[in-house]
Amino acid sequence: MNRSYLSVTIAAALAVSTGAGAGPALDTAKAGTYKVESYHTQVGFSLSHFGFTNYSGLFSGATGSLRLDPAHPAASKLDVTIPVDSIVTTVPKLTDELKGDKWFDVAKFPRATFTSTNVTLGSGGEVTITGNFTLHGITKPVVLHAHLVGSGVNPLDKMYTVGFQASGTIKRSDFGVSLYAPALGDEVELSIAGAFELQG
Repeated sequence: MNRSYLSVTIAAALAVSTGAGAGPALDTAKAGTYKVESYHTQVGFSLSHFGFTNYSGLFSGATGSLRLDPAHPAASKLDVTIPVDSIVTTVPKLTDELKGDKWFDVAKFPRATFTSTNVTLGSGGEVTITGNFTLHGITKPVVLHAHLVGSGVNPLDKMYTVGFQASGTIKRSDFGVSLYAPALGDEVELSIAGAFELQG
C-alpha cells in the first residue's frame, strides 16, 4: 500500500466530513485570470460501502482556469478538466477495476469537466458555484460550496496563488456509473482542494 496515497485519501475523507467551514474574506484575493496549479489540486470522493464504511478515493492532475473577480463574484468563471484515469484508492486492484468499462470506462471517457454557470457570494464568505459537470459522457448540473483557504505569493515558486476548498454531492447513477447501486452508495460526496496561480 502506498503510504502517500493513503494519507491523501484519509485527508480527503476528513475534509468531506468537516465541510467547507469558514476562511478569509474573498476580497483578500487579487482579481485576475488564474491557471489551475495541478500538483496541489485534488478531487476526493467518498461513498457508502454497503453501509459498513465510507470509502474514499482521489483524482489528481486537474487542469483549467479561473477568472476571479472578488468585487463582482457573478463575473467569476471556473473551467476545470480532470483526467479520470488519475483515480487512485488504497487498493491497486480496485483502482484498476474502477478504470474499467463496468465503472468509469476511462478508455472511452478519459476526462471529466466542470464549467461554472453562476457564482454567488453568501454569508460567512461561502461561495456557491453552480455549473455543468460532465462525467462518463453525461452532463448534469452540480452545485459546489466553496471558501477561500488562503492567498498570497508561494514562497517556493514565487507565484501569486489562491486556494479554495469546495464540497458537493452527486448521484453516480445520474452519470451512468450505477453498478451495485443503491446498495453500494449512489450518493457520492466530493471534497475538492483547488490551487490556482495568477497569470500575467
